[in-house]
Amino acid sequence: MRFYMLDKIIEWKIGESAKGIKNISLSEDFFDDHFPRHPIMPGVLVAEALAQLSGLLLEATVERDYKKKVKALLSIIEKVKFRNISKPGDTLVLNSEILSVHEDSGRVKTIAKVDEKVIAEAEMIFVLISFDDPELEKKRKQLLDFWLEETK
Repeated sequence: MRFYMLDKIIEWKIGESAKGIKNISLSEDFFDDHFPRHPIMPGVLVAEALAQLSGLLLEATVERDYKKKVKALLSIIEKVKFRNISKPGDTLVLNSEILSVHEDSGRVKTIAKVDEKVIAEAEMIFVLISFDDPELEKKRKQLLDFWLEETK
């Protein structure tokens, strides 16, 4: 099973920032156990949504600035705070801002909101690993094209 915690990207500024959307649906598997009769999105999955958006932004930045294909691997989450809950029917707005990027690592500041109410915020550090996998790159490009469709 694969979890995509991103439905679309609505702002995309390579080297700077990105904004994405995650629509939370009651049909998602994690609601069976978290929590019965009171479903809330697990904080770790909110953090995963922020990490997925941030990783894509860092990968695109390194490709543009260093001409390298890399895969962003989340290494450290710092200053994480979960301020409110998100639940089925909510639209989670994900924001990622690059604080620093090098060809082998990157740091971002992230925040997730529902209706301007802060759900979670964190700083994240990624290790950027070079890879040469044409099939993985093809899948990544297809997903990124789909997610970025509305920004074009």
